Amino acid sequence: MSEFNADNTPLEFPCQIGVKAMGHAGADLATRVERIAADHATILEVRTTGSRTGRYVSVTVTIEAHSRDQLEGLYRELNADDAIMVTL
Repeated sequence: MSEFNADNTPLEFPCQIGVKAMGHAGADLATRVERIAADHATILEVRTTGSRTGRYVSVTVTIEAHSRDQLEGLYRELNADDAIMVTL
């Protein structure tokens, strides 16, 4: 298997891509994720889904990405937020 690096990414920029963040419900997660994403890219769509038990929520923002560095910056900031448990 080949090593992954920025030069062999399967993404072609610019592109639309969904970025998902998950955390505890009630942490105002949608607002936090939307604010962070807006600092890095144009948001095209926001979808929020609660877990079956209502304890967790996932927020998916679809953005217009123009570079790998832009995506990495967005993921870095999302992962630094204490309310966000997982990003995909």
